[in-house]
Amino acid sequence: MSARIDWSPWTPLPDLPPFSADSLRELLDGGQAFRWYVQPDGSWRGGWVDWLVELRLGGTTLEYRALRGHATSGVKVVASYLAAGSGTDALLDALPWRSDAHLRQCLQAFPGLRILRQPFGETLLCFLCSATKQIVQIKQMVALLAERLGESVAPGWNRLPRWETLARVPITQLQACLLGFRARYIHATAQFLAEHPGWLEETERLPYPAAKERLCLLPGVGEKVADCVLLFGAGRMEAFPVDVWIIKTMARRYGLEGWRPAQIAQFGRAHFGAGAGLAQQFLFAWERKTARVKREAGS
Repeated sequence: MSARIDWSPWTPLPDLPPFSADSLRELLDGGQAFRWYVQPDGSWRGGWVDWLVELRLGGTTLEYRALRGHATSGVKVVASYLAAGSGTDALLDALPWRSDAHLRQCLQAFPGLRILRQPFGETLLCFLCSATKQIVQIKQMVALLAERLGESVAPGWNRLPRWETLARVPITQLQACLLGFRARYIHATAQFLAEHPGWLEETERLPYPAAKERLCLLPGVGEKVADCVLLFGAGRMEAFPVDVWIIKTMARRYGLEGWRPAQIAQFGRAHFGAGAGLAQQFLFAWERKTARVKREAGS
């Protein structure tokens, strides 16, 4: 019989808006993070660094439980990860939803959706796995990295490997985690970070343009990956990642047919303002949901 996880009691999380099931799913399994899994009872299990957490909806209120040893600091840490009290409401209100009807319907469709505040180094690792892959495939690679190279946090759950661990790992072990050509990027980035201690921490503190420029020096990091790392791992809300979903929605809803990703990103920052990255997540969620509904309807 496998060991059981010793959980703290379920506790409501303060300073968060009401959630819907759709918005919680989009938050945890919509491409911001890759270590959340829905459970048979409808709750979500996931984690970051040494934290293992479960989240569930009590009506529209988000509740959590963590490992019992984390119970004392749990509310503060989990709320911070979920960007509670981070100014998200003010950023949402400042978006141009009053004049942008499409953005308005996106915001209304996903109450509670926000930008997670994930550890910077882990976010970089996950998005180095993301090139040309869908969410389910990225989750598979990330899970294998944790299982084979990470340290145990609880029965059946390992943390992601630290960058200093990855620097000591032969590239063949990375390739065994189904990384394909991404193994070279992670291996080379780990070597670079080992040779430049403090580089990640310095980059995270820099203003958005300088931080993005530095990230793009890393193997396998282009503008889209850099923007994802800065938005989801450093809270740089002016970052506007452009992937295939955003290219589609900006062409369909904003008339930007044929625009290059860099042009779309520039438009996004200009049109949506300081909360451009937050707007991007709502647009992304809407486009994916629309495609899913059409697919399920057989059209």
